[in-house]
Amino acid sequence: MGATGLSLVAVLGLTCGIAGADAPAPGVPATASPSAVPRLELDDSKVKVGGWAAVSITGMSSGWQAVTVTSPALKRPIRLTPRRPGASESKRYPYGTGGGLREEIPPWTYPMTATSDGRVVASANLTVTAPAPAEITRFVAGRTGTPLGVDDATPKVVVRPGVTIVVLLADVHAARNEDALTVKSPAFRMPLTIKTDSPDDPGCKCTDGTTVYAGHTALRPDLPAGTYRITVTSHHGQNTSTAELKVAGPPEGRSRPWLITGAVVLVLAGAGFTIRRSRRSKNVTPAP
Repeated sequence: MGATGLSLVAVLGLTCGIAGADAPAPGVPATASPSAVPRLELDDSKVKVGGWAAVSITGMSSGWQAVTVTSPALKRPIRLTPRRPGASESKRYPYGTGGGLREEIPPWTYPMTATSDGRVVASANLTVTAPAPAEITRFVAGRTGTPLGVDDATPKVVVRPGVTIVVLLADVHAARNEDALTVKSPAFRMPLTIKTDSPDDPGCKCTDGTTVYAGHTALRPDLPAGTYRITVTSHHGQNTSTAELKVAGPPEGRSRPWLITGAVVLVLAGAGFTIRRSRRSKNVTPAP
């Protein structure tokens, strides 16, 4: 019994001694140190169709050179490189690398795959949402040099045939890669192209925060008085906006017919008076 008890105590003491050696010091929490696992991270997991996807990768093993990210949603693959020599991660937003999304794809959740040296190292999902619908705050037209405000443009004013007008459209959610739009009207001689950053943009404060398209054209000089529709299609053919332009009065640059007739009569009358006076002067006999 005594020998057995001593053996048991010795075993217990040895076991407790080993456990005590592995235990953390008082006040120091135990921490796990698992091996790093590559992770493909997105700065925004939801991006609109035609938008921009910024990605980065973390947890790469030492010595990695480059990672290529591919996805059916991307226009072209994205290449990621170490943030600095020996780093386990690539650069992150806003200094990271990203790629443009295709514009013809439907809203969906698309896979993104990261490969390095021919093998897949990480993956993620990107949710592509529908682009924001058009929000047209102003679609107006008026004479050049006018403010083109609510009370200074269609449908509040009346313009004359042949006059040069400015057409302006302001959109809160302008479509990506759409810097020019085509405006059509039976009042125009030909379709009008309005553009962003146009010198015809009057710079009204009421368009702050919007994308402004502007351009100018001359109305047909032979327009009968009436109201004419103006139409523009935006968002790559998905949105149509219309406005009305009121036309009345004589054509621009032409005088009124009765003024022209009166001027001719006055000229002829003056000429007749001059001729008669000249003839009378010839028939007068000088006094002796």
